[in-house]
Amino acid sequence: MPELTRLQELIYELEVREVMTPDPVTVTPDTSMAEFREILREHRISGAPVMEGDTLVGIISIEDLIKTLAEGQMNVTVGERMRRSPITVPEHKTLIQAVVSFQDHGFGRFPVVDHRGKLVGIITQGDIVKGLLKRLEVEYHEEEVRQYRASHVFEDISSDRTCITLHYHVNAQDFDRAGEASSRIKRVLNRLGAPPQIVRRLAIAAYEAEMNIIIHAHTTGEMVAEIMPDRVTLRADDAGPGIADIEQAMQPGFSTASEWVRELGFGAGMGLVNIKRCADEMTLESPPGGGTHLSVVIRIDPPWFSNNHNGSNQQRSSAG
Repeated sequence: MPELTRLQELIYELEVREVMTPDPVTVTPDTSMAEFREILREHRISGAPVMEGDTLVGIISIEDLIKTLAEGQMNVTVGERMRRSPITVPEHKTLIQAVVSFQDHGFGRFPVVDHRGKLVGIITQGDIVKGLLKRLEVEYHEEEVRQYRASHVFEDISSDRTCITLHYHVNAQDFDRAGEASSRIKRVLNRLGAPPQIVRRLAIAAYEAEMNIIIHAHTTGEMVAEIMPDRVTLRADDAGPGIADIEQAMQPGFSTASEWVRELGFGAGMGLVNIKRCADEMTLESPPGGGTHLSVVIRIDPPWFSNNHNGSNQQRSSAG
């Protein structure tokens, strides 16, 4: 299995609003292309949203300027050259969804909008790179100053089988809290001092499992993570409609998500595929009408904390 880097993990974790450029420079349809050229030069940018009042009506880029210069028509307005009804990116999207938008459309920038559709920023591929590097730098310094690791807890537990169990309830259609449970699981593993590669794999699997519950469950679902010396087991259960054809559902790009969910940027049909890539063992049971029951095992070899104490009692700690 190819190793997941921290950068790959972060694109599943960070949201667009965390890396975008807020309050971007804007122009109006009446701005001349000559004025637009000076705006690009002054602000050192390569494109701008086009606004009429507080309404986003288009986007204009340096590519449009270059074409206009080549045609010798600098007296035309931005409104004549802009791309109308631009594709936007919701601020709550994760970076992986923004990356997919860049790949699918080939644009250099996207306006970022809030839940009301109002412009709140702009995102470029450069913003994504800078945001990822900035987060890595912050995490590096936090790690340097951290002197105590919670993994010491295990050294003081005398048991034949030690397991920390994390329980989380996930509500259907709760996109505002999407990724919350998986982020908490990841945070616990980091604080316990779990190997970074294990944390990365589990974080991606947990996020995709959580999104499947949010998208497909009728009411609620549950995620449970069991942390042991030699493995982490993740279970995700919901009472949704089930999967009619599991083999088909495992094909990249196949999705049963509704159209409005896909318009929000979710349900791209890669969730189960990504989970399987991260897992050492994966079990999926989903009879039609009987809900979906997913189990993922990620093995840790060698075990990441000592559990060699002798004891007659099984110790189980719970957190959530």
